[in-house]
Amino acid sequence: MALLDRVLLRERKRPPGVDDSRMTVIEHLEALRRALIVCVAAWAVTTIISLVFASRVFELLLDRGHVQTAYFPNPTGFFMLMLKIALYLGFVLAFPVIVQQVWWFVSPGLHAHEKRVILPIIVGSIVFFVIGVGFSMFSLPLILHVVTGFAPGNVQYFPFVDDYLSFVLALIIGYGLVFELPVVLWVLGSLRIVNTKWLYKNRPYWFLGLGLLANFLTPGGDPFTPMIMFVPLYLLYEATTLLLKLRGR
Repeated sequence: MALLDRVLLRERKRPPGVDDSRMTVIEHLEALRRALIVCVAAWAVTTIISLVFASRVFELLLDRGHVQTAYFPNPTGFFMLMLKIALYLGFVLAFPVIVQQVWWFVSPGLHAHEKRVILPIIVGSIVFFVIGVGFSMFSLPLILHVVTGFAPGNVQYFPFVDDYLSFVLALIIGYGLVFELPVVLWVLGSLRIVNTKWLYKNRPYWFLGLGLLANFLTPGGDPFTPMIMFVPLYLLYEATTLLLKLRGR
């Protein structure tokens, strides 16, 4: 609430003829409306641009998964698929603008030391999310090989385009989110909400919890695919705990 109060009391470039040094609620709503319009407009523009490259992106996903042929069951299926890819890709391309607008709206209400903390967190979150996405693309052929390898010899894998894209997106988003674990632990440790003594004491519970999380977020029902997510996730947990220990937390 204190942070919200400071945001509502921040100073901005004021409209002509306004003498009060504090912005009114209406002015803050106008600033919020401007930020939302800029974010939506940026997403719309990048989505339209992404439509041009959506087919190529899907081909890359097929090639990465070593999928030779995919099918769509209705005449509009592939167009809707391209639109879906364009929306996701457009959001990724517009994400820097969205972050900039959120920062523009919130930063005037932050103290200098809070800005020094939040900016590295934002950068770290983006970096680890990108690492997670990269690891998911690296693991995609192995995961597909494992989950399709349970079929008998007289059964062949012929994916529908929408099912394949949903599988890949679930994999990408899942890996991107769980790779935020170091950022979460680092923030909690910096705020002294958790410490290394507590993390090491509860290591068996973290081991079990991360295993369940990997099993829940990884597509497919086999017991082997979640290990591809669990192993790097647990290593990140151990590495972050060690860094917190070296920092004296």
